[in-house]
Amino acid sequence: MSSTATRVAILDYGSGNLLSARRALERVGATVDVTSDPRVATQAEALVVPGVGAFAACMQGLEAVKGPRIIGERLAGSRPVLGICVGMQVMFDRGMEFADGEHAESAGARGCGEWPGVVERLEAPVLPHMGWNTVEAAEHSVLFAGMPADERFYFVHSYGVRDWVMEPSDHLRAPDVTWAAHGTRFVAAVENGPLTATQFHPEKSGDAGLQLLENWIRAIG
Repeated sequence: MSSTATRVAILDYGSGNLLSARRALERVGATVDVTSDPRVATQAEALVVPGVGAFAACMQGLEAVKGPRIIGERLAGSRPVLGICVGMQVMFDRGMEFADGEHAESAGARGCGEWPGVVERLEAPVLPHMGWNTVEAAEHSVLFAGMPADERFYFVHSYGVRDWVMEPSDHLRAPDVTWAAHGTRFVAAVENGPLTATQFHPEKSGDAGLQLLENWIRAIG
């Protein structure tokens, strides 16, 4: 696999598979900086926001390195951002992890708010959803271009975005949404102008994940 030598910054905020993500991006031809420097993260051709663990903890780490501001500035300038796993979830308004109880609807952790929506616990007999699963790719998807319909990707999560519909906004068109199912249907990937995200881990998804990253890099160039 090869692509143009796009310079990609992976945002280091204390959460994520930084080494795995770096190796995968380098394998598809990107030049990669792992950084917590807001200037580097803002100015790179593309930014990857990884994420592992709890929604609230990831947001706390992001805020410590000015992540929401970096993401917002990049998107305002149509500069590409890719969120991975919890790095996708924090793009939404709110995460409901640990928000059980009487006031759950008003609880939860605040996200970056780039997309309207709430990250909720999946309704499934077995959680976490861990392992390989197929996806229902969006009709006009760039990420999944050239892949068979039964391609599989690696997921590790108990929370996701369900029953989601988003109308176009001033700076983001209506998204191309890819779905998967584990007990219930949930968003597996979103392609929304400069903002792209996957619930699964492309860096852990073998050749399929590399193809997806290459498709993303190629679309940038």
